[in-house]
Amino acid sequence: MRRICAVNRIVRPVSGTLLSRLALASIIANVGIVVTGGAVRLTASGLGCPTWPRCTDDSYVTTPEMGIYGMIEFGNRMLTFAVGLIALATVLAVLAHRPRRPGLLALAVAVFLGIPAQAVLGGITVLTNLNPWVVGLHFLASMAVIAAAYALWRRIGEPDGPTVAVVPTPLRTLTRITTGVSVAVLVIGTWVTGSGPHAGDQGAARNGLDPESISQVHADAVFLLIGLSVALIFAFRAVGARRATRAAIVLVAVELSQGVIGFVQYFTHVPALLVGAHMLGSCIVLLATLSVQWSTRERRPVAPAPAEAARADSADPVPVTA
Repeated sequence: MRRICAVNRIVRPVSGTLLSRLALASIIANVGIVVTGGAVRLTASGLGCPTWPRCTDDSYVTTPEMGIYGMIEFGNRMLTFAVGLIALATVLAVLAHRPRRPGLLALAVAVFLGIPAQAVLGGITVLTNLNPWVVGLHFLASMAVIAAAYALWRRIGEPDGPTVAVVPTPLRTLTRITTGVSVAVLVIGTWVTGSGPHAGDQGAARNGLDPESISQVHADAVFLLIGLSVALIFAFRAVGARRATRAAIVLVAVELSQGVIGFVQYFTHVPALLVGAHMLGSCIVLLATLSVQWSTRERRPVAPAPAEAARADSADPVPVTA
């Protein structure tokens, strides 16, 4: 009995506030590892640890002989453990939260499992000598984990009732199309990266696509995305969807900022610093796109059961007459 009481004192229900903060920390951490992963590539440290899961054939950690490149690559690998610990803490917090809420555990587990999956993809990237297609897949997998972490964060802040659309069906369809184009822009962006400089190592291969041609395709997709996003602003405003309008305005602002960075980096021969900023911007574009998607619907509070409603009615005070 004493042992059970001791466990109860240690394991306490986790508050919704703490759960939300952990989910937000997971988003930030996953965006951070995208940026640091970009730093590995931009400093030509992609093969600083030339094998995986060891850093060398004889050591799991970097050695002084490997220099700064080994330190940068090994440091990025270590950050994976920090991101994984945050994801694990989030899973445990969801399990400890009371009352249990539908949907949270599946999303938290998806984020957590995405971390080792990312580590394996990173290992394949190294073992294939930074094959540009694998590098692109590694980046897109990070985007998927960020999307799952964002979904978890938003779900925590919602009630557990049914989902209700707050804009007409055609506008929800237009929002889905915009989201699809946003994803396409991210995918094509990896092709642009795979065709240009900053391969991560001097001996790494390129994907063989013409940099100028694929950059034009990427720019065309960006123009389409901005056009759709501007259309969403006017459409949401026309139906009086204020929250959705604000989200669309933020999305357009983020897209324009990202577009400016993209054009400047293209015409200045892709300096490393701007490429890093563009990678961060890609994460922010994804998050802003998801924000618009979430703004087209909302969850309503769970309606009380008939028995509970009857008890609540019977508990109302009876007016006293003089």
